[in-house]
Amino acid sequence: MNILVTAGNTQTPIDRVRCITNIFSGRTGTRIALAASERGHSVTLLTSHPEVVREFLPPLRFGEGGRGGEVQGSGSLRIRQYRTFDDLEARMSELIPSGEFDAIVHAAAVSDYRLDGIFSQSADGLKDASAGKVKSHHAELWLRLLPTPKLIDRIRQEWEFHGTLVKFKLEVGVSEEELLVVAERSRLHSRADLMAANTLEAMHEWAYVGSESGGYRKVPRDQLAEHLLDAIEKHC
Repeated sequence: MNILVTAGNTQTPIDRVRCITNIFSGRTGTRIALAASERGHSVTLLTSHPEVVREFLPPLRFGEGGRGGEVQGSGSLRIRQYRTFDDLEARMSELIPSGEFDAIVHAAAVSDYRLDGIFSQSADGLKDASAGKVKSHHAELWLRLLPTPKLIDRIRQEWEFHGTLVKFKLEVGVSEEELLVVAERSRLHSRADLMAANTLEAMHEWAYVGSESGGYRKVPRDQLAEHLLDAIEKHC
């Protein structure tokens, strides 16, 4: 199969030297991409942390100093890097409509909000404080954030992908029963075929993989890639 995997976190720039992001490093998506390549699949990995590939591969198999290129295994792995939400959106909108992929694993932790202004308080109200590097003398700053479009929802609707789609869902402070309800509702909303779901509290211990029709299976976190690829291959 030809598989697209997204991994890592997106940055929301505040100015040219600061950003808002999240804690995720792309290791899960990278492990999935490498495992798929080892199974003989042709894989494209979109990641904000291509250096993570180096952690799992001997140096001679990793090309172009960790920033991209080809990794040769039983299959092949092509690495493409992004940094911001806009970068990832552009890469996905370029690659997915081509119709070359049989499956998409959307494991990237995508920003829910983008910056729409930086303001400081003045006698006349809020004043624009945007700059190449926002000055540190402000007593306080106000950031205006607007929701980003849900890239996972555009995969079917806008980019017209008809292959196997895998969505990831992470929740905080919920029970496993609540997680499965939320995950299945989210899977259906995005018209994904499979869901990988876990909680922040247990993110290094286990994850659920599946769908309501085929049933969810709780798997050890270090076996997530293999179980997910088994499910993808079975579905395809």
